[in-house]
Amino acid sequence: MNTNDQFYFDKNEPNKSCLLTMRDIIFNQDKNITETRKYGMPCFCYKGKMFCYLWVDKKTNEPYFLMVEGKHLDHPQLETGDRARMKIFRIDPNNDLPISTINLILNQALDLYRNGIILIAKK
Repeated sequence: MNTNDQFYFDKNEPNKSCLLTMRDIIFNQDKNITETRKYGMPCFCYKGKMFCYLWVDKKTNEPYFLMVEGKHLDHPQLETGDRARMKIFRIDPNNDLPISTINLILNQALDLYRNGIILIAKK
């Protein structure tokens, strides 16, 4: 098992299944998405540029999406907290995932890169 997979399989249910589903949803957004680990958490990149992370809140034990360029995103369910740049979208692992909302937020984030608002280094 690689280190990316290990993060998910070290979790207890229902977080394990929820995080694995969240991961699949991210990968289904675009063929240019890759996964790595940064700061101990799964990091998803679009054409090599970080765009979101998955993590579990230490206080609530609930998973969330961390949108790297969240300051550019406007959705009522995104939380800024004490962050200047990033926003999070919390997931309740005991309920059905809000797929349409997740897809909307992920595509808004990816469009920042696709449309050149966030620049991607040329190779």
